[in-house]
Amino acid sequence: QVHLAESGGGLVQAGGSLRLSCAASGRTISSYGMGWFRQAPGKEREFVAGISWSGTNIYYPDSVKGRFTISRDNAKNTVYLAMNSLNPDDSAVYYCAERRDPSLAAVEGSYDYWGRGTQLTVSS
Repeated sequence: QVHLAESGGGLVQAGGSLRLSCAASGRTISSYGMGWFRQAPGKEREFVAGISWSGTNIYYPDSVKGRFTISRDNAKNTVYLAMNSLNPDDSAVYYCAERRDPSLAAVEGSYDYWGRGTQLTVSS
């Protein structure tokens, strides 16, 4: 069973940038699609980025397109989320997730394993 650990969250000013990491352990994630989600207080969990096993296919919702970049380093068993032009609406707990399928997905229910999340707070 895979264990996913997010890191890199913190407090950043509006307009700033940050990169989150998701390190996997227990087995390789190189054959599987990965995603990033976020959840703000009182809101449902929201998809923010997905990447296929090879990194060839990537998808973002309009809310983060052009500002967030997902990438993966299969040799390091790690997935990243680079975030630019952050605003207070981006404040949330960010989760990475793995699905037991090589393709990407934008639906929470398509993912099988989840990390515990890392908090991002964007101050205005």
